[in-house]
Amino acid sequence: MRVVSCNSFGPVSDLTVEHRPSVPVGPGQVRIRVTAAGVNFVDGLFVQGLYQIKPPVPFVPGGEVAGVVAEVGDGVTTHSVGDRVFCSTGLGGFASEVVWPARRVTHTPAGMTDGQAATFVQSYGTAGVALHHRARAHAGEWLLVLGAGGGVGLAAVDVGHAMGLHVIAAASSQEKRSIASAHGAEAEIDTSTEDVKSRAKELSGGGVHLVYDPVGGALAEAGLRSLRDDGQLLVVGFAAGEIPKLPANQILLRNRRVTGVDWGGWVGGHQEENQQLLSDVVAAIDRGDLHPVEPKAYALADVAVALQDQLDRKVVGKSVLVP
Repeated sequence: MRVVSCNSFGPVSDLTVEHRPSVPVGPGQVRIRVTAAGVNFVDGLFVQGLYQIKPPVPFVPGGEVAGVVAEVGDGVTTHSVGDRVFCSTGLGGFASEVVWPARRVTHTPAGMTDGQAATFVQSYGTAGVALHHRARAHAGEWLLVLGAGGGVGLAAVDVGHAMGLHVIAAASSQEKRSIASAHGAEAEIDTSTEDVKSRAKELSGGGVHLVYDPVGGALAEAGLRSLRDDGQLLVVGFAAGEIPKLPANQILLRNRRVTGVDWGGWVGGHQEENQQLLSDVVAAIDRGDLHPVEPKAYALADVAVALQDQLDRKVVGKSVLVP
């Protein structure tokens, strides 16, 4: 099989594509021939050694895959050879095949492409945990999504719209803002030319209830200041590359809240709730209530380009490697 190998922490250009023997399939496991592997911002952090979790090297990055079952192990009755499936692997996904426990592999709905199946779990899982479990958002509230044209932000736009929230999409290019509007945003903010705080307050009639922030940097404080009293800033990530230092007086004097959203960490203690969340998302996609974007495809050999495009925030929507 072919894999992307990170042999030492460093720039994504150091990654290599290697041939390795296939891993045997054990009892309760399935072999998946990977047709699409989701590429996420966090994958680039892993490779550079910048994520809070540092796996021992060498390792194969990639946490989301979709494909076809090629082999089933003893005792597996839920899957058959030829089934279309997807799963979250944490690591190991940038490969032509993966072996994974059958109980953690989900059948891909007929109406979902392999590209969509390989790219929706992290983004929609994060948005679902943020808006349903952490913020406990209610229909009619105003939600400002920063980085709304990227995969994580776009999922929040989609989930927020489905929940009945008034969504404002903030992004730096018209292409990114347009795709957010197509997914349910009812207003846009150009972060390259407009003042986020004043524009968000103008659009929402005095301030938004929620800010979804996967960007960090200077936009985090602008988002915090755009909140109304008792508003909530959802800290999702730092795609801008800078962890913000927020003015505590802006939290205190307006009774605002700052809430961390780490979907991966949440899953560790909420396995059953996460399974229900995933089932609810898949059902919503089947109903047509949620609309994961079709990703941009890169060849496995172009993994460095795919990851650098993520790190440089060039990707509109999502992207995948196609082995």
